Amino acid sequence: MDSSEIGKQQSGVNDANWRINNMNEFSHLDSKGDVKMVDVTDKTATERMAKAEGKIHLQQATITLIQDNSIPKGNVLTTAKIAGIQSAKKTAEIIPMCHQLNLSFVDLEFELGRELIIIRSIVKTREATGVEMEALTAVSTAALTMYDMCKAVDKTMTIGAIKLVEKIGGKSDHAVEYRPSVGIVTMSDSISADKSEDKSGPILVKGFADSGCKADHQKVLPDGSEELIPTIESWIKDGVELIITTGGTGLGPRDLTLQFVENKFDSKLPGIEQALHAYGRDKVKTAMLSRLTAGVMNGAIVICLPGSTGAVKDALKVLIPTIFHSFHMMKGEKH
Repeated sequence: MDSSEIGKQQSGVNDANWRINNMNEFSHLDSKGDVKMVDVTDKTATERMAKAEGKIHLQQATITLIQDNSIPKGNVLTTAKIAGIQSAKKTAEIIPMCHQLNLSFVDLEFELGRELIIIRSIVKTREATGVEMEALTAVSTAALTMYDMCKAVDKTMTIGAIKLVEKIGGKSDHAVEYRPSVGIVTMSDSISADKSEDKSGPILVKGFADSGCKADHQKVLPDGSEELIPTIESWIKDGVELIITTGGTGLGPRDLTLQFVENKFDSKLPGIEQALHAYGRDKVKTAMLSRLTAGVMNGAIVICLPGSTGAVKDALKVLIPTIFHSFHMMKGEKH
């Protein structure tokens, strides 16, 4: 075996090791490192938009024929536009791991230059995942359609510079949002007595830490503890800006978290409560029995959640990243 073959073999081993070591970072890979479709079942449907553009280079004479509608195959721009719209709607059938989306709007426009045509697309939806691929597919197909219609009169055409221009919706919108300092309080008699393990608190800590927040304040208190309010007030003085409690929101006589906290609110945040309830009801009917609250206390946001792991996981999906925007609002910044 020569050195080149050894190098190729080693490269293959390194690539395999890299896939194994990094597959948890990519949602398109399963536990074996093989490709898979991303599960967006639990993601919240939001308004999403994407814009893409590309270029097709042609001879000036070809541009003139297109403008004069003199290409033998027909109206190039109209046909390319229809093709682009159709392909955007069929993207999931072309790109294997794309999701089928209910597109609410697709459009294309063309800018004719001396020896090129710039193709621009815009795609909109209200779904759980974005429409970047739909926008890019629309541009690509429109360019290919132009090529097909003009290839008999122009052998010099080239297609290129297809790129995503803008994307709205999803977590990337909030990539530069302010990240507050976070504190987590678990309310539970059994956990405070070391009779059971705190699972919900660590889920919240990890969820906010993974989103870029400093989440180094954590405490466990028994249900109905009078230490809850002093703990919250002390953390706020220490600079904690977002405090989440989990547990103590049931219907039992010692489930007093909401009563304690709501009495200290300067103002309530009913929209957060409604969003959390709505998300839970869509998944589990018994979510209508859950009690929770959210409000502002001494300049910090306090949210009280049920104690189950399912409830806090759902809350993370609802709150992150939208909750971060509230801190811009509280500072009087543009929003």
